[in-house]
Amino acid sequence: MPSQWEDKSKPHRNIVFVGHVDHGKSTTVGRLLLDSGHIEKHVVEKNEKKAAENGKAGFGLAYVMDGLKEEQERGITIDVAHKEFFTPKYYWTIIDAPGHRDFVKNMITGASQADTAVLLCAANDGVNAQTKEHAFLARVLGVKELIVHVNKMDISGVDWSQDKYNAAVKEVSDLLKMAGFGGQLDRIPFIPASSLNGDNVFEKSGNTPWYSGPTLFEAIDATAMPDKPVDKPLRLPIQDVYKIGGIGTVPVGKVETGTLNVGKTVVFNPSQKSAEVKSIEMHHTMVQKAEPGDNVGFNVRGLAATDIRRGDVAGYADSAPTFVRHDETFVGQIQLMDIPKAVSVGYTPVFHAHTAQVAVRFQELLEKTNKAGKEANPSFLKTGDACLIRFAPTKPMAIEAMETFPELSRFAIRDMGKTVAAGVCLKIEKKA
Repeated sequence: MPSQWEDKSKPHRNIVFVGHVDHGKSTTVGRLLLDSGHIEKHVVEKNEKKAAENGKAGFGLAYVMDGLKEEQERGITIDVAHKEFFTPKYYWTIIDAPGHRDFVKNMITGASQADTAVLLCAANDGVNAQTKEHAFLARVLGVKELIVHVNKMDISGVDWSQDKYNAAVKEVSDLLKMAGFGGQLDRIPFIPASSLNGDNVFEKSGNTPWYSGPTLFEAIDATAMPDKPVDKPLRLPIQDVYKIGGIGTVPVGKVETGTLNVGKTVVFNPSQKSAEVKSIEMHHTMVQKAEPGDNVGFNVRGLAATDIRRGDVAGYADSAPTFVRHDETFVGQIQLMDIPKAVSVGYTPVFHAHTAQVAVRFQELLEKTNKAGKEANPSFLKTGDACLIRFAPTKPMAIEAMETFPELSRFAIRDMGKTVAAGVCLKIEKKA
């Protein structure tokens, strides 16, 4: 049953659903697709039957996104699933990001492809560890438009109480200020909803006479189209590289800036390989060019699939993607959000920048900022501190400075299975 708004020539956008495990991300997506006519009711009924057999009654909607068998048995989202849907103005790809903490790595690559995020927060449970982590990541990964979905308003003990809704809004607002969304709080919709029952997802709810804002569907359609930096040089971080029989080597990724054209030669850094683009495919259709926001696979002539890898960035030779060699440094500003113990020079956690994952050493602490003020060359850092730091990657790493390519300047820092800090590269210090 195609949706009444289906039209692939509409502006294409990517949206990600984030938030704590069990706050209803998959159910929200399932409900959105069902009520807006993108999937048929019998699909959900079939899924519900399967869910009940797995002892997961009520998970029928969630199964729409959770296609993997293991996920259906465990009732959690593991990999990043993609689904298309249409609103009156836009053609969307939904990226359902895992909430489970083991899978934040997948979420980082998922959110880095999205311009809009829906942050779920259950009204009965409030802000949780992963709500925090995901809000920070959404900001670091360059999500421009945010919608907050205050879910589970129907649950016993919440019972559609406006006070409970207001308390959730305040708690999430405080978090968003901390995560760096403070400047846009006045235009972030906070939607009181029950995704399981469909209240304020696609249909306006009779249970919230005190709420006059948009439904989730309306809020998504009302988000502003991000600028497309087409006039900048090409930057395309590689997410995966496939070897496809009869075609050859096919790197896959999202164009961040510039335009990828068939027939032009691209350079991959830090692998320092180059090849001609033979063809470009987007949503199973061959295209002549791809622009910022487009997720594409492109076939390159004369390169083996092992010559290039995830974390490489493709560009043209006249403005090749910048990378820092293992004997070079870059200066960045970070915000520590959750670090178990104090850290100092020599600390070497994993940096996630676009699709790259590289262990990076804290080489020099330049200036710390916290509630107590500023301190030059501090001896250590702890949770809540911000700091200007000189970093040394342990192997070559593609990264750009904020002022030239903000899209490729941001990074998340992970250690011991969680995100401990978020930051941005300000300056790359190349060797003469």
